[in-house]
Amino acid sequence: MNLFYLRYFVKLAEVRHYTKAAQQLCITQPSLSHAISQLEEELGVSLFEKNGRNTALTSFGEEFLACARQTLSTLDEGILSLQKSANGNGLIRLGLLRTLGVEFIPRLASLFLAAYPDKEIHFTFHTGVTKQLVDGLAAKQFDLAFCSQPSDLTNFTAIPVGRQDLVLIVPANHPLAERNRADLRETLPYPYIFFSPCSGMRAVTDKLFEEIGARPQIAYETEEDQVIAGLVAHGFGIALVPYMDLLLKLNVKILPLQFPSWERFFYMVNDRRTYMAPAVRLFYQFVLEKGGSL
Repeated sequence: MNLFYLRYFVKLAEVRHYTKAAQQLCITQPSLSHAISQLEEELGVSLFEKNGRNTALTSFGEEFLACARQTLSTLDEGILSLQKSANGNGLIRLGLLRTLGVEFIPRLASLFLAAYPDKEIHFTFHTGVTKQLVDGLAAKQFDLAFCSQPSDLTNFTAIPVGRQDLVLIVPANHPLAERNRADLRETLPYPYIFFSPCSGMRAVTDKLFEEIGARPQIAYETEEDQVIAGLVAHGFGIALVPYMDLLLKLNVKILPLQFPSWERFFYMVNDRRTYMAPAVRLFYQFVLEKGGSL
């Protein structure tokens, strides 16, 4: 069905006069008459009937008018929404590591919104471990993820956007608590709380122990760094974790990692197979331009 004809029909139904309706539509009266005839032929019913010098809707016309108005309203709303999105408005869905949700991502999103006050942009924030976030990107649940580098970059682009210090945390009354720095070789006699294999941090810690040619005693495994910190504070073991301000509130000793030396970067990750909406692209470029100043 021709959408122009639908608009012509609604206008004629409102004006109830062919000549006036044609003038308002900026078309000729014969063109309007032809459009209505085509509609009536397609529908198989008469939509209008004579009413003196004016035109009136038939019962079929009244019924079809409600449908036509709803259809055009839905279409116009869709067009307006797409036009807004094309101008950089819309929703940005972020997946992120929980540790980045305390300071880094909230500050980044706040700076971005302040830089574009004329845009109607909203964020959603979803936390998870790296594998969950990368799977969410592939399933189109997120637009961008901030996490460890994915192990498989076949379909993903990962750009480093920040770094976190790795620290060893031990209970406050632990023998290692007397030290000021951590040497992993000296931690081997003690049981560890490790990140689970699905966490991006697991690959980091595994590689560190490979460098010293040893394996730690793994007493417990879990996904969340905050849970690990809580377990350490209550004497369940020691752990390597990214530094976070929460550690200052717990009954643990924080030891900077001295050997082997290591820097942990986190990345902005996107799925190259997925179209990046204008609002997402704007935020993506904003992060890239900020670079190390974040």
